[in-house]
Amino acid sequence: MREYYSELTLEQIDRVIEMAWEDRTSFEAIDYQFGLNESAVIKLMRSELKEKSFKLWRKRVNSGVSQKHGNKRNPEIHRFKANRQRSISNNKISKR
Repeated sequence: MREYYSELTLEQIDRVIEMAWEDRTSFEAIDYQFGLNESAVIKLMRSELKEKSFKLWRKRVNSGVSQKHGNKRNPEIHRFKANRQRSISNNKISKR
């Protein structure tokens, strides 16, 4: 099952899982930073989470509360992060 994300380190896998749980982080942002499309993120989450946690996550993503899909987001939002957040370049936080 890890063939979809075998090139990622454990820290990167943890970060993908963290981003996937965040409501405002879209699948497009995860794809941009880690090269994992929505189906690969779902497979990663299914293999890395407990079954109950995975089901809760899928229910939340599909409930309408989450803005995981770009077409559910406000069209005026063109960024992957809050404008008050530090600059992030390919998941590396730059110093100010």
